[in-house]
Amino acid sequence: MSAALKCEIIPVTPFQQNCSLIWDTQSLRGALIDAGGEPERLLERARHHGVTLEKLLVTHGHLDHASAVRELADRLGLPIEGPHQDDAFWIDGLPEAASRYGFPPARSFTPGRWLQQGDTVTVGELRFEVLHCPGHTPGHVVFFHAPSRLAFVGDVLFQGSIGRTDFPRGNHEQLIASIRERLFPLGDDITFVPGHGPLSTFGRERQSNPYVSDLAAG
Repeated sequence: MSAALKCEIIPVTPFQQNCSLIWDTQSLRGALIDAGGEPERLLERARHHGVTLEKLLVTHGHLDHASAVRELADRLGLPIEGPHQDDAFWIDGLPEAASRYGFPPARSFTPGRWLQQGDTVTVGELRFEVLHCPGHTPGHVVFFHAPSRLAFVGDVLFQGSIGRTDFPRGNHEQLIASIRERLFPLGDDITFVPGHGPLSTFGRERQSNPYVSDLAAG
């Protein structure tokens, strides 16, 4: 029996950010994508499924997607992979951001591996393609599991919307290009897990998203 991807989406913190617990059904080895808070709850869900966490994956350096990463990495001795190095300044600012937004204290970290366009990451026997999709943040990455036709896109794209670009080093034109030139070519049938809110497909967004649809792009 070949390995298959399983996923539980766990909204955490008042921001209701989607943290994804993913695992390989054969080995029950898994990872958390965007551990943005509530570490005890995330660990309880892993235990519930019998999953052994082997790494932490990060799409971008914003507080609501990375505030629990350092704590979990230290407690479990887990390696951190992602985002792209251009988000280092966001990660360095996590302690101050946590204080400003009333989050529990958060610590900065240095990933054991910064990710680039074209890299791959593994979880158990599963293999994910890495796409560098700047715009919301300069170092934002997306994790794509081709056999499952599933992408974890963080705050790049949402059902009916796109990521904000009014943060430091955000870039609206760059974000549109990331979505239309790096994500949409993967296929209309790709389901994506956004950083907040419900799942959608690239085809649905290409048809009806007011920011990045074919009609909006002219």
